[in-house]
Amino acid sequence: QVQLVESGGGLVQAGGSLRLSCAASGRTFKYYLMGWFRQAPGKEREFVAACNWSGTTTYYADSVKGRFTISRDNVRNTVYLQMNSLKPEDTAVYYCNGDLNIPTLRPGDYWGQGTQVTVSS
Repeated sequence: QVQLVESGGGLVQAGGSLRLSCAASGRTFKYYLMGWFRQAPGKEREFVAACNWSGTTTYYADSVKGRFTISRDNVRNTVYLQMNSLKPEDTAVYYCNGDLNIPTLRPGDYWGQGTQVTVSS
């Protein structure tokens, strides 16, 4: 079992940066593919980024490639999402997810409660 708690969301101007954190509890955290999804108002939840257990293999949605970076610290049981050059269309609730499927990148069973990111123009 893995429990996930996100933090780091907030309000930022377009072009700015935020770093989201996802703290995980559970001894098996380090074995899971971890990722981030987001859901904007009136839209379906969509994949944003994921990384393998060591953080050496990463996956990104085309819309965030080159702007967002996912990383993890298995000692601190934490996954990060560094978001740079933010755009108003990045506004959404961001969710941490554990145990994603490879190669489909479908979400796993473990979700955090979400953290709001709002980018003003």
